[in-house]
Amino acid sequence: MSVNQAAAQSAPPVNRWLQLTIGIVCMVMIANLQYGWSFFVGPMTEAHGWSRAAIQWAFFIFVFTETWLVPVEGWFVDKLGPRIVVQFGAVLVAAAWALNSVATTLPLLYLGSIISGIGAGCVYGTCVGNALKWFADRRGLAAGLTAAGFGAGAAITTIPIIYTIDTYGYQSAFLWFGLGQGAVILLLSPFLRAPVPGQVPQSAKKKVIQTTRDFAPGEVLKAPLFWVLYVMFTMVAAGGMMATAQFALIAADWGVANVIVFGIASTLIVANTVDNILNGVARPFFGWVSDQIGREITMFIVFSAGALCLLGAVTFGQDPVMFVIFFGLVFFTWGEIYSLFPATCTDSFGSKYAATNAGMLYTAKGTATFFAAPLAVLLMNSTGSWDAVFWIAAGMDVVAALMAILVLRPMRMAHRAAFAVPSPAAAQAAE
Repeated sequence: MSVNQAAAQSAPPVNRWLQLTIGIVCMVMIANLQYGWSFFVGPMTEAHGWSRAAIQWAFFIFVFTETWLVPVEGWFVDKLGPRIVVQFGAVLVAAAWALNSVATTLPLLYLGSIISGIGAGCVYGTCVGNALKWFADRRGLAAGLTAAGFGAGAAITTIPIIYTIDTYGYQSAFLWFGLGQGAVILLLSPFLRAPVPGQVPQSAKKKVIQTTRDFAPGEVLKAPLFWVLYVMFTMVAAGGMMATAQFALIAADWGVANVIVFGIASTLIVANTVDNILNGVARPFFGWVSDQIGREITMFIVFSAGALCLLGAVTFGQDPVMFVIFFGLVFFTWGEIYSLFPATCTDSFGSKYAATNAGMLYTAKGTATFFAAPLAVLLMNSTGSWDAVFWIAAGMDVVAALMAILVLRPMRMAHRAAFAVPSPAAAQAAE
């Protein structure tokens, strides 16, 4: 009996689907930190006279700290397990929005963004990394379902948050939702576990390119393949983050924000709900598709579609119904990056350091946000419209789609061939 088999038999039984469910719920609890932000921008501007650009720097700071510290948090996950890191994140998530509720200066608001970013990163990086480890045979689906909690979770609380802001003020919304979200994460965190070697299946569809060796983070950073993934991630994320950060502002500028659509509610409320749902659905759906037909082919299809949807949004979005439809499609064709790229990274570099390696790749989101938040507003202000922002985002989608087939796939096949010999640990596990 191998060492891995012995470890697996001696470990207490753990239901991996329960682990996945816990991770998803924790992700739902941090979704508002990003996807609910847009609702607070207008009220803060009215209350304090801060400019849109100044407030959106807080969004950039949040995403920057949420993404760029994930590799560090992932390292702690790989070394200490998921429980402690998520508990730490829960405390920070609650403290950050509590601080936002009393922030009367921009520096204090920025400090809250730093704290919330670190907390969200602890939860996000841990839950995605844990899913990648438990589901080596269904990485696209597992990463997609976990990321869906983050992408679609805000849809559950869209109306309650707007109601709270309108009725009690944005400060109360920050405080109540911050404390509640942090408390749920804290209650669930003790049940999180990481698998021991040999405890989970290691096979995947033949069309999915996987290597058999585990690469340490230092090795990954030296691999050209990693940087190709990084550039692609950044390009596609930029358009999606622009839509997320500027969603309410674009709706207001195009004069559709408060128009009632479908006889239900305002365009802003309906579109935000639809966007969050489709953003969440895209992650497990395209993750599952990539498990069946391969990561690169899926990327080519969905990134190409994303470019068309961005152009459709800027062309027809001044109509309230078209705004709802095309922004929903924009979110549907960019949310999948949070399942496709972590799965591709782990397929390429192994699961042992999955939280750290996927976390390093996840920092591309922070890079993309620099283009999507402050620079997008500056470009819009200088040109007088959102047209250039959307056209640039669509162009980057097209480039990423072509790179998936012409660059990424050949590189991954060569990478797999170069490391076809199993690592000592993998060979020992097969005995």
